[in-house]
Amino acid sequence: MNLLKPLPVVAKGFVASTCLWVTLLTCDAAPVKLVEQAPLKIKRLDDNTVLVDFEKVAFGNLELQLPDGATKPITIHFGESMKDGRIDRKPPGTVRYNLTTVDPKGKSTVIAAPPADVRNTWDPTTMKYEDWSKTPRTPRTPPPPAILTPAEWGVLLPFRWVEIEGWPGELKPEQITRRASFLAAWDDDAASFKTSDETINRIWDLCHYSIKATTFAGLYVDGDRERIPYEADAYLNQLSHYYTDNDLEIARDTIDHLLLNGTWPTEWAPHMVFMVHADYMHTGDLGWMAGRYEALKSKTLMNRRGKDNLVESGPQDIKRTDIVDWPQKERDGYVFTPRNTVVNAFHIRALQMMAEMARALKLENEAKDFEAKAKASHKKFQQTFFDAKRGIYRDGIGTDHASLHASLFPLAFGLAPEGKERALAKWMAGRGMRCSVYAAQYFMEGLFEYGQSDAALQLITADNDRSWKHMVNSGTTISWEAWDQKYKPNQDWNHAWGAAPANLFPRYILGAEAAAPGWELASIEPHTGDLKHAKGKVPTPRGPILIDWTNGDAFKLSLKLPTGMPARVSLPAGKAGTSVFVNGSQVKAERRNDRWILAETMSGTVELEVR
Repeated sequence: MNLLKPLPVVAKGFVASTCLWVTLLTCDAAPVKLVEQAPLKIKRLDDNTVLVDFEKVAFGNLELQLPDGATKPITIHFGESMKDGRIDRKPPGTVRYNLTTVDPKGKSTVIAAPPADVRNTWDPTTMKYEDWSKTPRTPRTPPPPAILTPAEWGVLLPFRWVEIEGWPGELKPEQITRRASFLAAWDDDAASFKTSDETINRIWDLCHYSIKATTFAGLYVDGDRERIPYEADAYLNQLSHYYTDNDLEIARDTIDHLLLNGTWPTEWAPHMVFMVHADYMHTGDLGWMAGRYEALKSKTLMNRRGKDNLVESGPQDIKRTDIVDWPQKERDGYVFTPRNTVVNAFHIRALQMMAEMARALKLENEAKDFEAKAKASHKKFQQTFFDAKRGIYRDGIGTDHASLHASLFPLAFGLAPEGKERALAKWMAGRGMRCSVYAAQYFMEGLFEYGQSDAALQLITADNDRSWKHMVNSGTTISWEAWDQKYKPNQDWNHAWGAAPANLFPRYILGAEAAAPGWELASIEPHTGDLKHAKGKVPTPRGPILIDWTNGDAFKLSLKLPTGMPARVSLPAGKAGTSVFVNGSQVKAERRNDRWILAETMSGTVELEVR
């Protein structure tokens, strides 16, 4: 693990046109720990082979208590995948398989781990480029250093099953332990979620565990293939981590790492603005945000902003760095042009967030400058890309092609023309899941926000191979990098950007979001779909929010808020709902589309009903 620490922020207050920031020189990683796990099942396959199942995949290795008198070598096979009742020794893509042999002579206890994978343990301070270049995929230059786990732990790899060959006699449960790495601060009880739909519950369980399991390195990394942070991956991971745990450090350490070690895709840079803004909304910590504010200015794509107020894309950007979605085949036929919709949507949203953060830091002139630039770009954006006749966005200048992506990002970012959002969301819903698990985060946000909650849940649970239902039915215990192996043949099976429902479900099904920095004001806006019931616990820095609703002839919501946290409440109107009641008494509420907006904020413990 890289144990490098950022310079501290020393900031107790802010005055007009003054901002304190730090110069980041190094970065840290959040503390992780090894957790000892007993096997779920042990099964003898033949006279020489024992199969051990640990129930879920985790990043770890084994500790073996050797039997007395063991003298012959023992071979251990580690695997993420099973095939015909055995560990798949030739798994697809980056799905993991490895093996090691231990010599038991003179030993009572051994740590069993496979050899290190050069690709995800690359460290230029101790390794030569020639070592890296021996790997199957050789880039022109060495990759960024991998995020390392403590050397004294031995090699860690993701596995669920082991096959042990040559174990003398019976293998007893107490003789084998998996040592799995997790964030030291992780709290399994910080969040909960359950609904009337078992498929939804299984998806939540998968995604919740995926966030926990992928904290193994102390930073948000891209699964096991490279073990390095990427901005978009990290942002999705951060959103879900906030809704599954109380820890703040791993997100902050990942942000600091990425501010020093940015990656190549165009849209990944604005994700840094998104990440710092998300921390500010979740924590309300002005001092920490101030320490990163200056560094974010280079992440807004201003260096590519042309005289027409749009971000320009040159040949190399079009060829490689404008990513739109990943892998490439998930772009719904997107047509790349010198001015494209997706890149400009990210630029505008980043400017809007920068304006908000500048104003919070009392940098009024900078806030006004960011706002002016965002408005100028947004105006040109609408004129250039929005097809008013069709009510959707074109991919870019000079083309009439309209991919799902050209509309899903503007809608999620609140850039669509006022009054046109719900029609745009309906069109998008009809297109289906024509995007990757990464872009699906934003796709689902747009559908939930603009009247297509039913469609969002139907897409999430669809009976096809482009849904989270397919993912859970596959038997995986950590979310995938792609919808299926055929869509990304080199995908890994431990990628947290595939765990978006971990934040989508509590944000939209339970309906809990921060409406002001630091959760000084909460927003409670449940989206029911066809669900009859949902309940859960949402962690916040001020304490957990407890939500329990039923949706029948009347909609009933039990809400418990932390002390000192008021909430703005919006409830589904239902088919026959004409009035809203709080603790049995009718209250003022305004009907907007299919929802009731309560006139007063709620606090404490309340019972709400629409009937």
